[in-house]
Amino acid sequence: MPIALSGLSAIADDYDAILCDVWGVLHDGIHAHLDAADALRRFREKGPVVLMTNAPRPSSAVRSHLASLGAGKDAYDAILSSGDVVIKTLAEKDARRIYHIGPDRDLGLYNDAMTLVSDPEAADAVVIAGLRDDTVETPDDYRDEMARIAASGTPVLCANPDIVVERGDELVWCAGALAKLVEAAGRDAIWIGKPHGLAYDAAREKIFAHRPDAGRILVIGDGLPTDIRGASNQGYDALFLTDGIHAREVGGTGTPDPELVAERLAKDGLDSRYYAPRLSW
Repeated sequence: MPIALSGLSAIADDYDAILCDVWGVLHDGIHAHLDAADALRRFREKGPVVLMTNAPRPSSAVRSHLASLGAGKDAYDAILSSGDVVIKTLAEKDARRIYHIGPDRDLGLYNDAMTLVSDPEAADAVVIAGLRDDTVETPDDYRDEMARIAASGTPVLCANPDIVVERGDELVWCAGALAKLVEAAGRDAIWIGKPHGLAYDAAREKIFAHRPDAGRILVIGDGLPTDIRGASNQGYDALFLTDGIHAREVGGTGTPDPELVAERLAKDGLDSRYYAPRLSW
C-alpha cells in the first residue's frame, strides 16, 4: 500500500538524488507549481536533482521554458530531455533525411546537415515529436498516415512516449499516441524517453556527475506509464503525484483516495512507495 506523503522533507534524508518529471510536477503547461520548485531547491542542499522530461526538444529549450514560467534554475542541477536522446540517436544512425511529425517548435531536434522530406519512404528516419496541432487534432486524424509510415519500412523514432499531458485544465495528445498507431499497424517504433532504458542511462550520467556515489534515487512524477513505470523498471522508489493526468481516476484533484490510488497502481502492475497530490516540502 503506498504511503501518503505530507511533504518531501519527511523523506529527504532517505535519498541521495532525485529524478523528477517536469510537466505535471513543475508546471501544467501554463502555470508554474512554485511549491514544487521550492521543494526541489531545498532538497538540493542534500543531493542533486536531475529533471527528466519526455519533451521532444533540446534541454536548453526546456530550461528556457521553465525560466519563462518562473521555475528557475535553482530548482535543479541538470536536465535530461527526450530531445537530447533523440539528437544523439539520430547522430549515431547518421540520419540525414528526416520525415518530421509535430509542431514547428520541435524542429530544434535537427541540425543544418539534415533535410526534412515530405515522403516517409524517402527518409532515413521518421521522427514523431507530437501532433502538428494538438489544440484541434486527435490521433484518429493520423491513422492513415501512421499506416503508410508502418508500411514504408523506415525506422520510426517516438520522441515523446507520453500519451497525454495536462495543459491547464485540459488533457492534450502526445507523440506516444501516434507511435502506438504505428505499432498497431505492424511496425515497431524506437521509444525514446521514460520509461525506456536509454533515457535513464543518460540521466544517471548527469546524477553521477554531481554525486558519483548516489545510490538511493527517488523518482517523482505524475505519469503511471512513464514516470512510475520507469522507476519500477530501474528499481527506484517513486513518489506518485496524483493531481496530474490520473487525478480523475484516483479521487479527484487535491483529494486522492488511498484505496483508489492503490487500485490504479495495481491495475498497471505498478508500485509507488509514496503518493501525494502535488510536490511540496
